[in-house]
Amino acid sequence: MKLGVYDAILHDRPLDQAIEVVAGLGLTGIEINSGGFLPPVHLREIDEIIASPAAAERYLAQFEGTGVEIAGLNCNGNPLHPDPVIGRAHAADVSFWQGIDRLARDSGVKVALELHPQNVVFNPATIRRLVDQGGLTNVGVELDASHLFWQQMDPVAVVRDLGPLVFHAAAKDVRINPAVAIDGVLDNSFRKLRADEPRTNLGGDEWANEWPVNSSWDFVALGRGHDTAYWTEFLRALHEVDPEMAVNIEHEDTSLGRIEGLEVAAGVLKEAWAAL
Repeated sequence: MKLGVYDAILHDRPLDQAIEVVAGLGLTGIEINSGGFLPPVHLREIDEIIASPAAAERYLAQFEGTGVEIAGLNCNGNPLHPDPVIGRAHAADVSFWQGIDRLARDSGVKVALELHPQNVVFNPATIRRLVDQGGLTNVGVELDASHLFWQQMDPVAVVRDLGPLVFHAAAKDVRINPAVAIDGVLDNSFRKLRADEPRTNLGGDEWANEWPVNSSWDFVALGRGHDTAYWTEFLRALHEVDPEMAVNIEHEDTSLGRIEGLEVAAGVLKEAWAAL
């Protein structure tokens, strides 16, 4: 397995320092954000890289000797958004189904779509429908366990159900709270942040809302929702699909600092891998 970090939590520092953090955690991969909802902070020269092999070589040289390699390019967005300001911009970052599948096949790479409610695909049935109806060969799944947990799905069972359609994985945990008994997993008690408050832009005039105070569930660091034994089984299932699978930590536990959360998650992930 290849264990790493999704770099969004490290957008507060330049790429070389982000690489140092990942290496310091004893991990070997960094998943680089390349567009969509968040700017490509660690890949601002993307247009130059696409146009120039020399520029691509200069970019890749930053990883030489660090012990850290690129473990995927992340482009979370909504190209089908009804607001053209958002939809067209995100569509420009990633082509649609047959086109991107053909490009991926010709380039010898795979495109992994995150199973997430509000997305086109959110469970095994929907990704199979997309792949089958589109006749796609190089499009599959980025298996983020967290979004399966809060839907009351079992990520281990889903990995084994999808098998070779799983290309890539994210290590992020969820804690289910007592409030779920009242508001359910589709808890929508978010607060819309005002323009004068710190907030994250998602494109156009769309912004991330404030998380519910008494939430039904929360994103937490690995081990705070499911124990190390569970994550060992998660890695086991992924290893059965592909021994070289990239599994990258995504840190969204608001109770922990940027580095603190990565340290907690990396500790559990490495313990799970050692147990396996």
